[in-house]
Amino acid sequence: MILTGHRGAAKLEPENTLLSIQKAIDLEVDQIEIDVHLTSDQHLVVIHDTTVDRTTDGQGAIADFTLAEVKQLDAGKGERIPTLQEVIDLVRGKVILQIELKGPNTAKPVVQTVEQNRMESEVLVTSFVHDRLRETRQLNPNLRLGALWANPPPDACEQAIDMGAEAIHIQHLNIDPELVRKAHAHGLKIRAWNPDTIEEIQRAIDLGVDAIGSNRPDLLIEVGRS
Repeated sequence: MILTGHRGAAKLEPENTLLSIQKAIDLEVDQIEIDVHLTSDQHLVVIHDTTVDRTTDGQGAIADFTLAEVKQLDAGKGERIPTLQEVIDLVRGKVILQIELKGPNTAKPVVQTVEQNRMESEVLVTSFVHDRLRETRQLNPNLRLGALWANPPPDACEQAIDMGAEAIHIQHLNIDPELVRKAHAHGLKIRAWNPDTIEEIQRAIDLGVDAIGSNRPDLLIEVGRS
């Protein structure tokens, strides 16, 4: 069972910050999941939303900020919004980095950054916007891809194979034994995202999924390693 800290340790420390990521690493997860957007001056930064309103003391669209302006914002506990490079420097050699392409036009710079760091074997690229995964596949067919859905369509497995993904990533409440069976029959991994209670995590384990991501990696480790 692969255990993933969602946005680091999102319910323990300010999400998508180096503090949150380090917390998940300290808990000994296997993977860290983060989200990336581009600033107005085309720097990859690690933040989930299209705006900075929810997770920082600022307001406005992340795409309207320069990197220098982003770095002035408090992302919680005095943490700053990190760049993708800063996250890579922190996790390299410790955990697999799962990079979700949240913002538009992020596929190419993510691939370039991963290649420059020679991190292809330590990265997994995911997105709900599957054209971004197709673009990633064209740019570097060696990168592993995961197709994200909240509620998967009946042909999710076929779509995932068509875009070159190795796995489907599904909201945990929308996974049932038949979907797990179908994914495995298609040669795909199935990963459950965001069960955040002991009961939810145990249910995902019992379903036989291949990996689980959670905002509570402390509980994930407690249940998943027992």
